[in-house]
Amino acid sequence: MSAKPLLSVVIPTYNYAAVLPRAVESVLAQLDESAELIVIDDGSTDDSQQVLARLLERHAGRFRAVHKANGGAASARNLGIDEAAGDFLIFLDADDELAPGALQAVRQHLQAQPQTRLVIGAHIAISEDGKSREHKPGVLPEPALERLRAYLLDKRLALSNGACAMHREVFARGRYPQAFRSAEDIPVFAQALANYSCSRLEQPLALIHKHDDSLRHQFQHAKAGGLTLVDEVFAAERLGAPFQVLRSAFYVQRSLSLFRSAYLEGDVAAAKAFFLAALKRDWRVLLKGSYVRKALRLWLGAKA
Repeated sequence: MSAKPLLSVVIPTYNYAAVLPRAVESVLAQLDESAELIVIDDGSTDDSQQVLARLLERHAGRFRAVHKANGGAASARNLGIDEAAGDFLIFLDADDELAPGALQAVRQHLQAQPQTRLVIGAHIAISEDGKSREHKPGVLPEPALERLRAYLLDKRLALSNGACAMHREVFARGRYPQAFRSAEDIPVFAQALANYSCSRLEQPLALIHKHDDSLRHQFQHAKAGGLTLVDEVFAAERLGAPFQVLRSAFYVQRSLSLFRSAYLEGDVAAAKAFFLAALKRDWRVLLKGSYVRKALRLWLGAKA
């Protein structure tokens, strides 16, 4: 590719040989000289290498594949940043698809809004039974503090990998934290929303396939990261002093989110610990009826 691409689509993959061709083909179908595709194989132990070899042969010269030792999605994305030539990066999960026309929509959007450093698009969620539902990104408030609050606390602003394009400038403040095997995108999205010009794109950019065994939904990864995610999100290099006012509320919300996940997984000890962490930080947790009812069931020994 002679000209420097505007967009780099990066697909990190780990043991997704069965669905990887779908993701790759969804990008190749709309690739032109303004965009490139890079697949980062994060030490897969299934047939991913053979699948990639066949795809590379079938689409010779149209995309690149890079193989690395397993280190998690964050390490794969960080390698993708190094390997990418484009100014804007789109990270597409290997079990998802780029929506038809997504790259053209992002290009046109960037021409109209050249100041933006984070494009937040819509996405279509597809459940295992084939049902689909379109999700808009939500309102993009001003100022930046309210934008961050809408994302971290109010959940009124939804960002999804594959449906966002980020300028590489964003990663100067911090890359994906490799100590986390889930929620590693939250610190990066947070720093982008807080410190850079952002814009919305109503068109769906990705088809997000929901399934129970998805790495995104594995509680053990979330439990391992625990509340240290709060420290990572609010690290000084990511979020400056004006944004630290949200830290305590995010700690409580993260605690309750982990409590709910642990409760649903039947991990009683972890559920109790996370609920108490939230309660110690803010007594108003006792006003949240659904959480309190679950907590009472745990302490009274009732079945979930």
